[in-house]
Amino acid sequence: MVTVAAPAWKWEWNLNTVLQMVTLCGLLVGGGMLWERINSGTSSNRADIERIDKRLTAVEVGIRSLDTQELRLSAVEKQASDAAVSMRSLETTLNTLGSDIRVVREILQRIEGDRGPVPRRP
Repeated sequence: MVTVAAPAWKWEWNLNTVLQMVTLCGLLVGGGMLWERINSGTSSNRADIERIDKRLTAVEVGIRSLDTQELRLSAVEKQASDAAVSMRSLETTLNTLGSDIRVVREILQRIEGDRGPVPRRP
């Protein structure tokens, strides 16, 4: 029988092997860079969210103040409207009173005209 010897191991670099190793290293480096970008973006977004949250809180305080001012302004407008209605009513009453005074004066003048002049006391 013939003995078959094991083939001898030859250490050779094939072009495909070199390209696959370069690709693997590139993927590992690119993955690390991507991981770092994601982490830095997350921390940047977290800081931006906190900043926006603080600004939103300040805006809400301002809006509450504006709501209070709006409520006060509407109350003042209502009071002004009520005062205008009261003034119109007062003007109407004064006009009526003026008319009544004229009528009373005419009546008194007629009565004095019928009796003659009333002597005045000194």
